[in-house]
Amino acid sequence: MKRVVLAVFIIGLGFMLIYSGCQKKEKATKAKPEAKKEEAAMTMPKAEGKGLWTYLKQIDYTKLPMWPGKQALYPGTEPHGALLTTYVNETALKDIQGKKGTLSAGSIIVKENYMPDKKLAAITVMYKVEGYNPEVGDWFWAKYTPDGKIEAEGKVAGCIKCHGMKKDNGYIYTGELK
Repeated sequence: MKRVVLAVFIIGLGFMLIYSGCQKKEKATKAKPEAKKEEAAMTMPKAEGKGLWTYLKQIDYTKLPMWPGKQALYPGTEPHGALLTTYVNETALKDIQGKKGTLSAGSIIVKENYMPDKKLAAITVMYKVEGYNPEVGDWFWAKYTPDGKIEAEGKVAGCIKCHGMKKDNGYIYTGELK
């Protein structure tokens, strides 16, 4: 009788170990960081104002890092505003910190434009999309009201004319990329 009980116990213990091993394997698969990176890459928006705004709201752009060396409400210039706060996504941040001299496709720069009284007036965005507009660094420009209404988007002549003066710095004024 003792042998039967021992055999049932060993078989039961074996099943438990196999089952718990399967559970751990499933959890490890779900936690793979590569899967999260692939998912993030798949969710990048197209070069169009509505989709970009939706994406920025979904990721809550205000939780992105600020441009290195810049703080909230730093002094700005026209046409952007008296005070600025500039956020960058991880793709842009990596290139800025690495002093690459340019920003990679997928880079997003979000600039909050404030009036002297610190009232948010507009949100301007530069989004680098490979092949979108090679003549000006593949930048897609957008300007939104604080509530997300599109005021300008795409190959915006005013943005291109002004930022074109900084072609040697990847079309960026906020800081040096080299």
